[in-house]
Amino acid sequence: MTEIDDGLTRWSPGERAGRPLLVLLHGYGADENDLFGLVPYLPDGLAVASVAAPLTPPWPMPGRSWYPIDSLNTRDAAGITLAAEGLLRWLDAAADAAHVALLGFSQGGAVALQALRLAPERIDAVVVLSGYAAPGDLPHDAALQERRPPVFWGRGSRDDVIPPNLIDHTAQWLPSHAELSGRVYPGLTHSISEQELSDVDVFLSQWKDALDA
Repeated sequence: MTEIDDGLTRWSPGERAGRPLLVLLHGYGADENDLFGLVPYLPDGLAVASVAAPLTPPWPMPGRSWYPIDSLNTRDAAGITLAAEGLLRWLDAAADAAHVALLGFSQGGAVALQALRLAPERIDAVVVLSGYAAPGDLPHDAALQERRPPVFWGRGSRDDVIPPNLIDHTAQWLPSHAELSGRVYPGLTHSISEQELSDVDVFLSQWKDALDA
């Protein structure tokens, strides 16, 4: 099993009880500190947890990873599933929140979508930045087609890190399994832009406002 070290989790300051929870999932070679800098750009009133991935990439790559990268052109869906299962165990043990959204970059985005697919009743909404949906079928995919939870998918037009076949698969899979919004950002590489952060803020604000209503 893939287990998350909760001692590394970074939490936003302030009261967490009763607030919707947003979990940040970093990319390959980063760590729990990487996305924590986004907190000031996110809506007020959320509890935010930035989680450290459980694996260490091969030397000399720094940071951490959610799953091994088996080749430049493919990604092992089984490894993504193991990571998502570990995230869900962490969520059950460390987070007492009735409403949860996930925000993942690159590998973290793939894990976020896989966690949604494994436990659609546990996750309200997902933000995928420069990430993708893992190939293959999972038992709750049919339920997602009925429920269609909100998903934001943002990526750069010059992102050459995610294989094109996975981008094509995600572009076909997401519209039929989620209430999809998002954008392709002209000129953006495998990174996050200010415009994208602004769009994410709008997406998460709409999620939070719907809960308040």
